[in-house]
Amino acid sequence: MQKDIIYIMEHIDSARVAVLGLGISNMALIRFLHEKGARFVAVYDKNENEYVLSNSRALMNDGLINETVTGEGYLKALSDKEYDVIFRSPGIRPDLPELESAAERGTLISSEMELFFEFCPCKIYGVTGSDGKTTTTTLLWRLLSAACAKKGRRAWLGGNIGRPLTDILPEIHDDDCAVLELSSFQLMTMKRSPHVSIITNITPNHLDIHKDYDEYINAKKNIYAGVENSLTVLNACNTVTAEIAGSLISQNRKVRLFSAYLSSAEEFGSPAADMLAFERNGVLEWVSDTVGFRTERAKLLVPGKYNAENLLAAVSACADVITQSDIEEALKDFKGVEHRCEFVRELNGVRYYNSSIDSSPNRTIHTLTVFSGNTVMIAGGKDKNIPYDDIGDAVLDKVHTLILTGPTAGKIEAAVRKAEKKRTDNGGRTGGIRILHVKSYEEAVLNAEKYARPGDTVLLSPASTSFDMFRNFEERGNVFKKLVNEL
Repeated sequence: MQKDIIYIMEHIDSARVAVLGLGISNMALIRFLHEKGARFVAVYDKNENEYVLSNSRALMNDGLINETVTGEGYLKALSDKEYDVIFRSPGIRPDLPELESAAERGTLISSEMELFFEFCPCKIYGVTGSDGKTTTTTLLWRLLSAACAKKGRRAWLGGNIGRPLTDILPEIHDDDCAVLELSSFQLMTMKRSPHVSIITNITPNHLDIHKDYDEYINAKKNIYAGVENSLTVLNACNTVTAEIAGSLISQNRKVRLFSAYLSSAEEFGSPAADMLAFERNGVLEWVSDTVGFRTERAKLLVPGKYNAENLLAAVSACADVITQSDIEEALKDFKGVEHRCEFVRELNGVRYYNSSIDSSPNRTIHTLTVFSGNTVMIAGGKDKNIPYDDIGDAVLDKVHTLILTGPTAGKIEAAVRKAEKKRTDNGGRTGGIRILHVKSYEEAVLNAEKYARPGDTVLLSPASTSFDMFRNFEERGNVFKKLVNEL
């Protein structure tokens, strides 16, 4: 019979544990298991790079693990062993035959995040969505930090941001709070949910890993599914989250709605929502029967309606425990998160921006709304099997030179040319966009400098993931900034 994680942790000294993937979060998990008395931990990882090999050697030398299996056949080796629990990294699908076979034999399949939820002693706020997760999570953490500081408490920031909180579970007290950014991969198998959840929006994403869009949506829904009396904050103008809101309200679940594209409570048409948040005449407002906040949009120093929505969502999630002054404190000196529409430098009258986080067409479309036009844009990267059709018009509206690289270059150009033809067929003018294909970021930045005129913007907004050339979007953004600063 399969044992649950509480039972396994109570008997961890005699348990056989496997950890799949030696990323940052699983490194923290291994340290936690060791502190709790684990005596047998095996690590399995497909990669055989220096990061994996050096970290596994260090863990072995320190007595934290007992064996390591790496290489293409690592899952086959897993099938030959019996474990009480297997902790998978978020990027490993839970329905792989080797994992399903282990589960049938009685092995518990879990993850570092699921373990954290079981043992975290304080209230948890969770944030997910296709776009805006990190900024919304950071704003929510700043808001709660301001409120907690007055009471000698602490707000902890984790999930996909910063240090894994499993590393510091003993430091977290029951009157603190934890703020977590949660991906669809983490949520796929979650059985517990945060006490308060935000879904910023849902659009097609990560379809190179998820079986289909429905699976992706259902993973996002897990953020609220495990706690019946939880609060869920949802985007009123996103098709999927609006449907979720209607379903939850019909079940008498507590829902708060936000949108920077609505300008009054009446426009929501959902009086059953616990709170409505919107932007009216340059002022952000939060309205409910018990709480009301207002703050000038200009106090949020990062541009774009999508950032206004990030703040609307964050305040909605914690409106019961913060004050107006906490909002002002959270916004003070907040200039956004690195790699998100980040200003790099101005050179010869041209302003350079790094938005390497834009790993989907939808993100790039939102980022382009910040700029008035006259833009040179660098885009392209690894394909996630998501549609690019909508990006065409957004590019034509703002970009005069498009520099493409990576596997999605062809899909992006096709979308732009399709939009261009449609405008031409309808008698419109497109402005004659220039499209270049390059093989490296060095070439991309040099061409951007060549074709940018004084008053223009050069924008890195890939609309694709980074894994064709880089380890992650952070490395991609840092390379871009380095090249720009060397001009």
